[in-house]
Amino acid sequence: MTTTQLTPEMASRFASLALNHLTREFPNKLMHAMSSAADAQTPRQLHPIFYGSYDWHSCVHGYWLLLRLLNKFPDLPQAEKIIAMVGEHFTAENVAGEMAYLQQPQHAGFERPYGWAWFLALTQQLHEMALPQAAVWARNLAPMTRFFEESFTAFLPKATYPLRVGSHFNTAFALALTLDYARCVKHESLSELIKETALRWHLDDKNCQAWEPGGDEFLSPSLMEAELMRRVLPGEEFVTWFGHFLPDLAQNQPATLFTPATVTDRSDGKIGHLDGLNLSRAWCQRSLASALPAGDPRATCLRNAAHAHLHSALEHLDSDYMGEHWLATFALLALEA
Repeated sequence: MTTTQLTPEMASRFASLALNHLTREFPNKLMHAMSSAADAQTPRQLHPIFYGSYDWHSCVHGYWLLLRLLNKFPDLPQAEKIIAMVGEHFTAENVAGEMAYLQQPQHAGFERPYGWAWFLALTQQLHEMALPQAAVWARNLAPMTRFFEESFTAFLPKATYPLRVGSHFNTAFALALTLDYARCVKHESLSELIKETALRWHLDDKNCQAWEPGGDEFLSPSLMEAELMRRVLPGEEFVTWFGHFLPDLAQNQPATLFTPATVTDRSDGKIGHLDGLNLSRAWCQRSLASALPAGDPRATCLRNAAHAHLHSALEHLDSDYMGEHWLATFALLALEA
C-alpha cells in the first residue's frame, strides 16, 4: 500500500534525486530570447545559479526541494552536501549574473509566471529556516526576490484574463505559491493584489466542466483554481464557492478528476508531464479535503482519489530523466498536503 506520509527514507531519496541533477548542465532546454550573436552562450554562462535540472524553473524548485527537506530533516545523510552546494551557488556574484540576464529587455517575460512563483517560494523557504546560512542566502538572493515581486505587481493589473491551462502558464498555480510567499514575508500590497486578482478572475466561476487532462499537462486547471480560492476566501465562503464550482463532487463527478492519468512514454517529456499531473492532483485533492467540514462526503471522495493518484506516480519519479529532474518536487507537495 502506498504511503501518504513523507518519511525520512523518502526525504533522503528525494534529496539524492535532486542532488544528481541540480548541477547537471546538459541536457538543457533553454527558454532564451536572443538579440545578437553575443547571446549564444551556454546555460551556465547565462544562468550562473540555475543552469542545471534541464531548465531554469526546475532548477529553482530543485533547490526549494532540497532546502525544504533539510529543514524538515536536519539529519539527512545529504545535509552537508546540500549546504555546500547551496553555499557555492547562492552568492552575490552569481546573483548579479542572474540579474544581468533578467534585466535585459528581451527577457521581460522570462519564466512568467511559473518560474517567478517558484523563485518566491524558494525565498519563502529560506525565510522559514533556522539554519544560520539561510539568512545569508536570502540576503544574497534579495535583488532577484525584489525583481519578481515587482514583476508580479506590474503584470497582474494588466492581466485581464487568467490562463486556465495545465502547464507552466497556469496563473492559479503561480498565484497560490506567490500568495503563500507574500503572507510569509508580510508583503501586504502583494497579498492584496493577488487576492483582488483571484476574485476578479474566479469568484463567479460555477459548474466547472473539468475538460482535462490535456496530453502534456502537469496541473489540473480546475483543482488548481480551487486550491487558489481556498487560500483567498475565508472558510465558510470557500466551502460555498467550492460547492458552486464543482457541485457534483460527492458523486465523484466530473469523473476525470478522480481518474489518474495514463502515462504511455516516460521518455517523452510532454507525455511524462502526466506523472506530475497525478502528483499535483493528489496535492490539491488532499488540501481541498482538509478545507471541508468534518463528515463532508466530498472530503472522503477527494482523499480516496488522492491516494489513487499518488499510487500511480510515486514509483516513477526516476523512471527517466524527463521526469527525474522535477517530479520529486510535486511528490513532496502531495505528501505534505
